[in-house]
Amino acid sequence: MKILVLGSEGQLGCCLYDQLAETNYQVTYASRHNFDLAKIDSLAKKILLEKPNLVINAAAFTNVDKAESCYEEANLINHLAVVKIAEACKHLNSWLIHISTDYVFDGKATNPYTENTKTNPKSAYGNTKLMGEIGIKSSGCKYLIIRTSWVYSEYGNNFLKTMLKIAEKKEELSIVDDQIGCPTYAQDIAKAIQSMLPKIALNRMNSEILHFCGDTTLTWYEFAKAIFIEASTYELKTPKKINAIKSSDFFTPALRPAYSVLECSKIKNVFNIYPSNLKSGIRKTIKKLG
Repeated sequence: MKILVLGSEGQLGCCLYDQLAETNYQVTYASRHNFDLAKIDSLAKKILLEKPNLVINAAAFTNVDKAESCYEEANLINHLAVVKIAEACKHLNSWLIHISTDYVFDGKATNPYTENTKTNPKSAYGNTKLMGEIGIKSSGCKYLIIRTSWVYSEYGNNFLKTMLKIAEKKEELSIVDDQIGCPTYAQDIAKAIQSMLPKIALNRMNSEILHFCGDTTLTWYEFAKAIFIEASTYELKTPKKINAIKSSDFFTPALRPAYSVLECSKIKNVFNIYPSNLKSGIRKTIKKLG
């Protein structure tokens, strides 16, 4: 099977390289330098020339706050370019695996969001990602849309790496404690995708939206504490004090969902894939960073 990975230099793209390196699939890794999603006029043509059996779209405009002031750019990458990718996959009769987000929901729930829960994004980022999902479904291509949340790893920019960097300089931190989610290790997302490939190669499945996230529900404050507990075992510098604060005390241009927990039983039933383990993911990330 011939696979095209878009966004190969991003957090998930790097993890996909790690997980697919020892497989027998023919994989092309494309970064913005050769497959720029912002250049949608040439994007579809390049995909059609590549003729992949599967496109994995790990590329996105992920700066949640910047999307509020740069909506046109975010919409171009998260929506309009995704439509072009989906149309190319439809033309080639190829599969598309697309990564989406918990931000398509409004965060007002009290129970985990299922794939059938009504979407209601409250940010520009969430809205553009939802429009990308809708565009994929409307294209008629064969697809798997994977919604995930609070992604971290040894690559790219993420909360875990930010906490470790700040802890090197500050003795006291203040972390939001009224937003709830399930941190997800990007290597586990890549592993989940790898385990889907045999069924895709055999074309023995239907198009689906699937949820995949971590196995532990906690706040950013609690996530930070878990990170520093593990960091201390590696003798890394940790803050002497961590303060729990409200979202209202920490201004951001974009609204974040207060409740961002995804229900992941569907992906378990379809592919026998279990949620990402929090403690293992933190440990592996810090070990690799060290």
